[in-house]
Amino acid sequence: MKEQYIVGRNPVLEVLKTEKEIEKILVAKGELKGSVKKIIGIAKDRNITIQEVDKRKLDYISQGSVHQGVAALIGSYKYSTIDEILQKANNLNQPPFILILDGIEDPYNLGAIIRTAECAGAHGIIIPKRRAAQVTAGVYKSSAGAVEHILITKVTNISDTIEELKEKGIWIYGADIDGEDYYHVELTGPMALVIGSEGKGISRLVKEKCDFLLKIPMFGQISSLNASNAASILIYEVVRQNYGKKR
Repeated sequence: MKEQYIVGRNPVLEVLKTEKEIEKILVAKGELKGSVKKIIGIAKDRNITIQEVDKRKLDYISQGSVHQGVAALIGSYKYSTIDEILQKANNLNQPPFILILDGIEDPYNLGAIIRTAECAGAHGIIIPKRRAAQVTAGVYKSSAGAVEHILITKVTNISDTIEELKEKGIWIYGADIDGEDYYHVELTGPMALVIGSEGKGISRLVKEKCDFLLKIPMFGQISSLNASNAASILIYEVVRQNYGKKR
């Protein structure tokens, strides 16, 4: 199995706050100050090996990402199950709020959506096993470590998973150009929000499985938003409708 690294100061700090298995911390020579010093202190408290390396090694490990002089070698990411997501919502005494990502291929978009979902208090994210971005070091980086604070499930078939969720009382809302303006749709109760791929949107079979379709109206010359931007708008509309009057 290929070694998996998290790079960047904030992502490494976030993973150190969790129970995630960390094999060692790599620090560039001459970077033993500031937030790197804090990382080293936490790593020592957890008895994690700290290794000083040449900056070129971190350049190679990060493959173009900004590493800021630090990287963490971690164990493989542990995906959750749908039942664990639903149990999390139940433990919080909240209606389930789930994100279903139908073919997001760009790791940056996946990481950005994970970050927004975690900030908004979503209970979990479902991604397909094939033809989609998976949780990698790049996703850790773009999510600012949020992958360690939200449950992510990997499934074989999105359409079958939607049927399973429906049987458990979850309403399915798909983001699609043929839908109703999102601010006219009631987004409360147990729900899953489906976000499609960057170019094609949600697939035909998945679209047919949705209970409701909603869209973000476009008034400018560009006809669509980046997938992570669209997801952010819809995620926080759910937050507004569920919590806006309570705060």
